[in-house]
Amino acid sequence: MNLLDILRASPATLLVFAGLAGLIFGSFLNVVIHRLPIMMQRQWARDVAQHEGRELPPSEPFNLMRPDSHCPHCQHRIRAWENIPLLSYIVLRGRCSHCQAPISLRYPLLELAAAILALAVAWRFGASLQTLALMGFFWTLLTLTAIDIDHQLLPDVLTLPLLWVGLLLNLNGLFTPLPDAVLGAALGYSSLWSLYWVFKLLTGKDGMGFGDFKLFAAFGAWFGWASLPLIIFLAAIVGAVLGLAAIAVMGRQRQLPIPFGPYLCGAALVYVFWGDALMHWYLRGLA
Repeated sequence: MNLLDILRASPATLLVFAGLAGLIFGSFLNVVIHRLPIMMQRQWARDVAQHEGRELPPSEPFNLMRPDSHCPHCQHRIRAWENIPLLSYIVLRGRCSHCQAPISLRYPLLELAAAILALAVAWRFGASLQTLALMGFFWTLLTLTAIDIDHQLLPDVLTLPLLWVGLLLNLNGLFTPLPDAVLGAALGYSSLWSLYWVFKLLTGKDGMGFGDFKLFAAFGAWFGWASLPLIIFLAAIVGAVLGLAAIAVMGRQRQLPIPFGPYLCGAALVYVFWGDALMHWYLRGLA
C-alpha cells in the first residue's frame, strides 16, 4: 500500500498531512509576501540604472533565501525553534525573543489561513490530484491577495505561472475540458482588458491594473469560460459593498484606488467550493 492509498483509506491522516503542509507553506508564503515586492523594486532599479548607463552601489544578496530571517527591529537572527509555524508565535507570546518587540499578528494568521484552506480542500476533494493542485492554487491566491493589499500589485511571476499551470492541468480535463480552459483564458483576459479601455476612454482614468487581467485569465484557464461570469459577479458585488463601507465607516477617500485582486481571489474561492450550488440555485430560480 503506497502513501496515496493510505491517505484515501484514512481521511484523518489526509487532514493531518494537509494541515501540516498548510502551516509549513504558510510560513514560506510570509517570506514571499515580504520579499518578492522588494526583489522586484531592486530589479526595476537595476534595469533603470542599466538603461541610463549608471552603476548602482554593490549590495548584499537579497532573495527568498538570503539573508536569513531576522527581527526587523533588532536584526536578531531567527533561530529554527523560533520559526515553527504558529507554535513559535504562541510560545514567544507574539514578541521577539531578543528585544521583545511585537511580532505582527499577520504572520500566524496567514499560516493559519493557509492551513485552513488546505484542510478545506482535502475535506472537499479527498486524496486526489485535484486536492494537490487546489492547495497550490489557493496558496498562490493567498500570496497575491496580501501583496495586492500592501502594494496594489499582482506580480507576473505569480499570475502567469498560475495561468499556464491551469492550462497544463486541463490537458486531460482535470477541472474542465481543455478547449473550455483555453477559451476561458482568452475571455478572462480580453473581457477585463476591454472593460479597462472602455472605462479609460470614458473617464480618462485607470479602472484596474493589468495584473487583474492576467489573474482573471488564470481563473478561466483553471475552471473554464463558464466560471467567469459568476466569479466576476461575486467579485464586483463584494468589492462594491466593501468599498462603500470603507468610505462610509472608515472615511476612506473616494479617489484612493482599491485593489481588485483580493475580491477576484475571494470570488474564485467561493466558486470552487460553492459554484455548482450557486448556479443550481440561480437556474432553479429562473425555472
